Formats: sequence, C-alpha cells, structure tokens
Amino acid sequence: MAVYTEVRFDEADALFLRLGLGALTDLQGIRSGIENTNYYASTARGQWVLTLFERLSAEQLPYYLQLMQHLAAEGIPVPAPQPAPGGELLHHVAGKPAAVVTRLPGSHRLRPDARHAALVGQMLARMHRAGQSFALQQPHLRGLDWWLETAPTIRPHLAPEQLALLDDELAFQQHLAQSPAGQALPRGPIHADLFRDNVMFDDTAGGDRLCGFFDFYFAGTDALLFDVAVCLNEWCTDLVSGQLHEHRASAFMAAYQQERPLSAGEVRAMPALLRAAALRFWISRLWDWHLPRRAALLQPKDPGHFERVLQARIALPWHPSV
Repeated sequence: MAVYTEVRFDEADALFLRLGLGALTDLQGIRSGIENTNYYASTARGQWVLTLFERLSAEQLPYYLQLMQHLAAEGIPVPAPQPAPGGELLHHVAGKPAAVVTRLPGSHRLRPDARHAALVGQMLARMHRAGQSFALQQPHLRGLDWWLETAPTIRPHLAPEQLALLDDELAFQQHLAQSPAGQALPRGPIHADLFRDNVMFDDTAGGDRLCGFFDFYFAGTDALLFDVAVCLNEWCTDLVSGQLHEHRASAFMAAYQQERPLSAGEVRAMPALLRAAALRFWISRLWDWHLPRRAALLQPKDPGHFERVLQARIALPWHPSV
C-alpha cells in the first residue's frame, strides 16, 4: 500500500461525487504496504479507502471485488466495495483501475496475545465457510507457480546456503502439490495475506473486538489450510527466533476448529503448509527487497524473518491437536 501513482485531489473528488459518496474533504496517501497505491479519503458521509491497482489487470479484479461484496453480504466484517450508479465495482482514476471501499474502524494489534489469535482464528474459519458459496474461481496468484517463476530472479542475490534452502523447499512443495494428499486438501477462496496490519480491532467497549479483515488483493482459490498456515506464521510466531508460540497457536486452532474442524488430511499436512506459507513470504520479500519498484512512501520488509521461520518449521514440525 505504497503510493506509486499520485492522484490529484480533483480527480479523486470527481470519482467520489460520481459514486454518490459526497464531496471529498481529505485525501492522504497510505504509507504501509508495497503492492498497490492506496489513499485514505474522507467525505461528509464517511471514511473510505481509494485503491489504484498497479499490477492486477482489469480482468482479474472482479474476483477480488465480488469476493469482498459476497463476504460482506454473508456477515463477515470486510470493506464493502462502493458501486457506480450502474452497479460497477471497478472504476478508473489517474489512468488506473481503481476501487473505493469502506474504511474499517479500529486499529492494528502488532503485539498480539492468545486472545487476539483466537479472534482471528474464529473469524478466518467463518470467512472460509462463507466463501464456499462464492461462485467465482481464480488462481491464487502468489501460489506455487509464482514461486517457481520468481525464484530465478532472486537467486543471484542469495548466499550458497540460502540457495540450497530455496531449492530444497521448492522441490518439497512441488512434490506435495502433485501428491494425492496435496490435491485432496479442501479448497476455496482464501485471503492469503492476513497479516497483523490487515486486521482491525477496537477496545472502546472494554475488551478487544475484531472489527474486520481487509486488503484482499492477494486472494484466490487455493487450499484453505494455506490461509491457516499464513496466520499461524504471522499471529503465533516469535518475531526474533521465528519459532511457533505454542500457546497462541493452540488458541488460534481451537477457535478455528470450533467453526470449521480440520479434516484428517489437513492435520497431517499442517507442517508442510506451514513451510509453504513461510516460503511464499520469504520469496516475495526477497523479490521486493532486491528488485524494488519506485514509489513514494515505499517500505520493503526484511526477508530474513521468513527465512528464519522457514528454517524453524523444517526443524520443528507442528501439528494442531484434534
């Protein structure tokens, strides 16, 4: 969510007026993230997020926007895309495809405890259940095919021991994907990027409540367990060592399985999917770190964290209790 495309105030104002959201009163670029151009926008009618899509094509975008619309209709707290008078969810501004969505209330919890992990696990399972009735399908664009395509571009930047780790893990994940066990994993729409800065909480009524998930622009149709693994690696991992925090992981999985119990095959596959989720973000962070794009407010993230997570998941396989 860096700013690659500068949007003039009058350009954005014209879009908000066309959508019936009122005249724009404020427009501020969002610093966090690295994929799309995002702005916080305000009108007398509310708070919004304006996104300009820098890599996704107009043909790919309906999946993400309609998925959010579907989940919102199913009661999952996600940003609601705002339609044009004709019902279109995809718009254009500054020469780029764009969307306007509601801005979720609350703030991030960057130092989560077991209760936060449990709230995320519970809502993730509800989201997975709600997604089963979503009709559209689209490949997870940062899945195995992308890892294999991207690996050659980052290889020149790796030390020999890193190259060995990368090659061994890619071979392992290819074998898993082609195996009957891998192909039998339950599938559906996944968020695929549910990090701490993509979840909002609010504590104004006392204890923290989960206000919603956002930034669905890495979503796709894939193994539901991959989404679970991404969250375990993010919400239940020590940021220094990369080790899984057992108490938080158990709280997350207990809450998830109250809503959607894992199959026996998913329980067996969990160690492999935890490795897959670590590999995905190690590769993408290496790519962003060594081959950055020009952008205002761009902040690429250190890839070393997910290298440590991957090494930890290989050394200490973890299965959830059932």
